[in-house]
Amino acid sequence: MTLFEVVAILLAGIAAGGINTLVGSGTLITFPTLLAFGVPPVTANVSNTIGLAPGSLSGAIGYRRELSGQRSRVLRLSVASLIGGLLGAVLLLVLPSSAFEAIVPALILLGLVLVIFQPRIAAWVARRHESVGGLPHHGAWWVRPGVLGAGMYGGYFGAAQGVLLMAVLGIGIDEDLQSLNAIKNVLSAIVNAVAGLTFAFVADVDWWIVLLIGVGSAIGGQLGATVGRRLPPLGLRIVIVLVGTVALAVFMLG
Repeated sequence: MTLFEVVAILLAGIAAGGINTLVGSGTLITFPTLLAFGVPPVTANVSNTIGLAPGSLSGAIGYRRELSGQRSRVLRLSVASLIGGLLGAVLLLVLPSSAFEAIVPALILLGLVLVIFQPRIAAWVARRHESVGGLPHHGAWWVRPGVLGAGMYGGYFGAAQGVLLMAVLGIGIDEDLQSLNAIKNVLSAIVNAVAGLTFAFVADVDWWIVLLIGVGSAIGGQLGATVGRRLPPLGLRIVIVLVGTVALAVFMLG
């Protein structure tokens, strides 16, 4: 690995860590970078997943203030993310890439639509629950299955996982967007960690790549938390939609 490649992968890790903390889809920076340097796709995917785990954890720590009072909610959703991440990692190992990648654009598009119309949909959901006292603290009944599905997707590839998670959480849980973004970072960290641990034992991992992306993403996670906390709800929603649109374009054109 040349000095140029080391620096490029490190910088890609920083950018990915920041974007993952803000929205998700940091994989769209690191994964193509690794492919450009000749890393085999599967090795690039699994090494990238492991390397981004410290960044997700860093982002969650950066948002720790917004996690105050949400312990029980996070614990319930974490179980769904853990199971989903494990299932997604297994799917990557046993299925051909075409089997799952065929629906990736549809999933990203669905997430974008849900994020765009999140305020109206959330208001509708809230009205539907008024007769029984409003949304439960832990969210609508379908939030955990939705989180599990996003975890499966994240364990398999990960790009735009944050967009899907924010759509599910924003519609199904009565909470401000910054607090939900903090929850998203915790759930993403769990998915990356469980998928990465699975890959570490059974897949071909390039540990130098893991180290570079890990260090970079940890730095980027802190930077992303600093920027993200200052964004108003509309600004954060715009960032989510822009990054998700780029993710969709990359998949469709690639």
